[in-house]
Amino acid sequence: PKLKCPHMWRLKVDRIYNMSAKEIRRTEIMSQLARKQITQIEVAKRLGISVRQVKRIWKRYQESGPEGLMHKSRGRRSHNQMDEELKKKVLTIIMEKYRDFGLTLATEKLVEVHKLKISDESVRKMMIEEGLWRHRRRRKLRLFQMRERRANFGELIQIDGSDYDWFEGRGPRCTLLVYVDDATGKLVELWFVPHESFFGYCEASRHYFERYGLPAAFYSDKHGVFHQNNPKTSAGDGLTDFARAMQELGIGIICANTPQAKGRVERANKTLQDRLTKELRLQNISTMHEANLWLPKFMEDCNQRFDNQRFATVPRSEHDFHEPLTDSNILDHILCRKVTRTLSRNLTFQYHKRIYQIHVDRPSYALRNATVTVVEKPNHEIIVLYKNQPLPFDVYIQQQKQAEVVPSKSIDLALRNASKAHIPAPDHPWRKFHLNKNATQKGDILTLSD
Repeated sequence: PKLKCPHMWRLKVDRIYNMSAKEIRRTEIMSQLARKQITQIEVAKRLGISVRQVKRIWKRYQESGPEGLMHKSRGRRSHNQMDEELKKKVLTIIMEKYRDFGLTLATEKLVEVHKLKISDESVRKMMIEEGLWRHRRRRKLRLFQMRERRANFGELIQIDGSDYDWFEGRGPRCTLLVYVDDATGKLVELWFVPHESFFGYCEASRHYFERYGLPAAFYSDKHGVFHQNNPKTSAGDGLTDFARAMQELGIGIICANTPQAKGRVERANKTLQDRLTKELRLQNISTMHEANLWLPKFMEDCNQRFDNQRFATVPRSEHDFHEPLTDSNILDHILCRKVTRTLSRNLTFQYHKRIYQIHVDRPSYALRNATVTVVEKPNHEIIVLYKNQPLPFDVYIQQQKQAEVVPSKSIDLALRNASKAHIPAPDHPWRKFHLNKNATQKGDILTLSD
């Protein structure tokens, strides 16, 4: 007889069996067949199986009753169950090396580095059992207007800087410059710099240009490197040094109003803060120089993973939008800071709180009020050009250091350096400070007794 619970059948007086809905339905139909209410052909149509299969099921039902319709593997150990020795080995490796790794990254390391054949789901179950993984509820996302990807590789490159403790305290905090192709989502350039600056982006862009060529446009935020945020205080055409350099190369710069607009590079930053940080730890890299030498290998591995796995995005067009570098694109003369100055009556000009004195063989009045171009290279070498010809000069006077104007994104770096700017002398009274013998300390309070 059928019990109150629809998934329970009492087959014998002393035993209760759990049955699936499929098995319950088959039991009901077989009971109708036993009472000769339907034929085997009708049973085959209702169950969606052949008459031959109905005869086999009917034979089992006649021999064992409803119990014969239950799955024979129930209660047995699965053939696909992980071996206990393998499970113990995987857990040992995870606890020793990948304790704080994410689920997918930990599985990749187990497969690629340790040559273990294991699935993401198996690793997830083990990490949950050990308390290393917890399902994170997704927060409610704000809705933004969707923007379709560009059709061609190199048509739009999203760039951004990510300030983070990449070396986890083993080295100084620094910034990673990230270049992501909008059409494919691939990493096209990674470069560590102390902070976001014009020369930092010039160095990263040079490596990118030499590897792929010149893209159609860069997509960035409104950092002072890319956008003149206060045009009223700037002289000239209102372009930043980076914008001027990209204009000479024929590369457009588009600035986003919100971080969500350039979400692909922002998501790449989040992924890199998880994956790259742990890779640097495994490679025992703790300096920017070592990391920059190793980053091309990391990018190649990531892009291969993008091609072979679920991260891949195939562009709508196979056309490569990059333009090759030509002989006229002399990066040494373009990726530098250029400003114009007017020479005074005694052939001097001021640049970066310094006064430069020009030396000429001809009479000095010939260059009075002349306009010269001051070129500052990435190594901070200064060249003065007049009609594209270099002029000899000397640094005449260096002004006293004044209050420095620091962009908002560089305040953290300036404060970190300020804390290390002054080191007390060895004989400083601060170093000779000792507690008075009559001083008593209770908790965090120091009391001097009479």
